[in-house]
Amino acid sequence: MSRGPFAAGDRVQLTGPRARLHTITLEAGRQFHTHRGALDHDAIIGRPEGTVVHASNGDAYLALRPLLADFVMSMPRGAAIVYPKDAAQIVAQADVFPGAVVVEAGVGSGALSLWLLRAIGPEGRLVSFERREEFADVARGNVAAFTGAVPENWRVELGDLAERLPEAVEPGSVDRVVLDMLAPWECLDVVTDALTPGGVLICYVATVTQLSRVAEAIRATGSYTEPDPTETLVRGWHVEGLAVRPDHRMVGHTGFLLTARRLAPGAVLPPPARRASKSEYGEDDVEAWTPGALGEHVKSDKRLRKVAREAQRLAEQTGALGTEPTPAPEPGAQGAPDGGR
Repeated sequence: MSRGPFAAGDRVQLTGPRARLHTITLEAGRQFHTHRGALDHDAIIGRPEGTVVHASNGDAYLALRPLLADFVMSMPRGAAIVYPKDAAQIVAQADVFPGAVVVEAGVGSGALSLWLLRAIGPEGRLVSFERREEFADVARGNVAAFTGAVPENWRVELGDLAERLPEAVEPGSVDRVVLDMLAPWECLDVVTDALTPGGVLICYVATVTQLSRVAEAIRATGSYTEPDPTETLVRGWHVEGLAVRPDHRMVGHTGFLLTARRLAPGAVLPPPARRASKSEYGEDDVEAWTPGALGEHVKSDKRLRKVAREAQRLAEQTGALGTEPTPAPEPGAQGAPDGGR
């Protein structure tokens, strides 16, 4: 992101008629064409941000440099991206700070990598792991397109995190770990070794079964604080005079975030103030859907009988049980509704 007047090589976001967005890279002597007309790049070069320029047909376009949120929503995608609402929460909940050493898996299309690189600054270090080379290539291209070059403090490692992480970082040297992957519980051993005491682990998962399993797996290590799960929903509003209402569409569920902090070696948390689950995962089980596993408190038969008596007394006090229900008259009988009409 640069300041000042537009220059050749800058990326510009043009907002045209009906709020349609177009992103172009400025080049002297070139034109931006739509089916309605053409706009000279030279009409933008040298002018400040927020300028309104006109195409050959008279259409007006607002010229601004794209924000990072704008860029990640429009960049080429090899895999699903982490939405800005979740990326902002990851940076905030993990407390990603300038100079931090951060590990990310997987890299996807590079959207989260851009947010993390901005948060750690030039003094930090980001190590991103990706299994598929084509996804890594897409991420490198997107990051370079936004920043102008592949950052020197960013390294993309090809391969499985569980196998490559011990080779890529020193034990206890990582401040933050972000896991955006299908089965983050499979990597907890190597992640635990890499994290410094007090470091933050944050997992981004899409489904409740993944959320449940990774939470129980984190608890089972005995090396973390109690996992904290959250979900972020964003709803825009239409505000025009007194016509104020929620937008018809919103960015609803995209994923869950689960955050926990690394304990010091040998530290033992006090027992939680909750009833322990009576079930454990099997090798092929994702979740045992039992009341105990779900944290449901099952009432005893004695308690249920007491509740039933209380409900009956309440009904008697209100007169609801004082009379027998009156049977409905037979069809066709005197005073009965005529079912033939």
